[in-house]
Amino acid sequence: MSKNTVYKGVILVGLGATSYGMLATFVKLAYHDLGVTGLPFTPAEVISSQFILGIVAMLLINALRKKKPDALPASRKDIVQLLVAGTSTGLTSIFYYMAVKYIPVSIGIVLLMQTVWMGVLLEMILDRKRPSALKMLAVFIVLAGTALATNLIQNANGLDWRGIVLGMLAAASFTTTMFTSNRIATNLPSSLKSLYMLLGGAFIILFFTIATQVTPYNYDIFYKWGLFVAIFGTIIPPILLNMGFPKTGIGLGSIVSALELPVSVTMAWLLLHEVVTATQWLGIGMILFAIVMMNVNFGKR
Repeated sequence: MSKNTVYKGVILVGLGATSYGMLATFVKLAYHDLGVTGLPFTPAEVISSQFILGIVAMLLINALRKKKPDALPASRKDIVQLLVAGTSTGLTSIFYYMAVKYIPVSIGIVLLMQTVWMGVLLEMILDRKRPSALKMLAVFIVLAGTALATNLIQNANGLDWRGIVLGMLAAASFTTTMFTSNRIATNLPSSLKSLYMLLGGAFIILFFTIATQVTPYNYDIFYKWGLFVAIFGTIIPPILLNMGFPKTGIGLGSIVSALELPVSVTMAWLLLHEVVTATQWLGIGMILFAIVMMNVNFGKR
């Protein structure tokens, strides 16, 4: 693999991760805005608009995509597996967007990054694979970094417990999404996989919207914030990450994708004026260092 190819991959993955990092700030801004009904936008409105616009975009992308002559069509088994796996995508959005309603974005993204140790735990359970000493050390650093990044000691009584629980649930469902998406229907194009997973997630979003939307639906969410959330959360990142990871490899790609964490915290600091202390930045740095540790082979140059 040439250096230029790797550099292109790094740029693609970096832009995809940066896009994801902006997402929570846009969601929080949407919560502070008012729709035509005079009421603030709800999580159900934000999430449903994101998925509807995302599905429309993916339908267009797949319609315009050039099909390879030797490409195999999606089997019934592939479709069913992707639809089921997509439910975790819907749950991640629900849990994460609800979490940042109760806690700052800078803390919500730290909780979402608990996928680092959750992934190690899931791999150990499903693959019966004992983690290496390096991974165990990285997990310890992540937990210590999380305590600092969430300012746990000072915020012990100040953080809404609902946001903490929802943030951890978002990390758990996101871990499931990452684990399954890399193991099922690997023969299909990324745009087609994304479409089926979005459709699976849409079923969950539909039930969530029906159950929680008690006020008149603000349809102007689609052009005011839904478009932003769909572009930065559903359309751009999957395309860029799926284009970039084959060029960088999983290890380097995972390191570069960790840009999502500092970008999200910086956006919250700039646009939402959230206070981020030096201690929190130290914790964020520890989490990033742990991700590098888990993905760098120190035995090779």
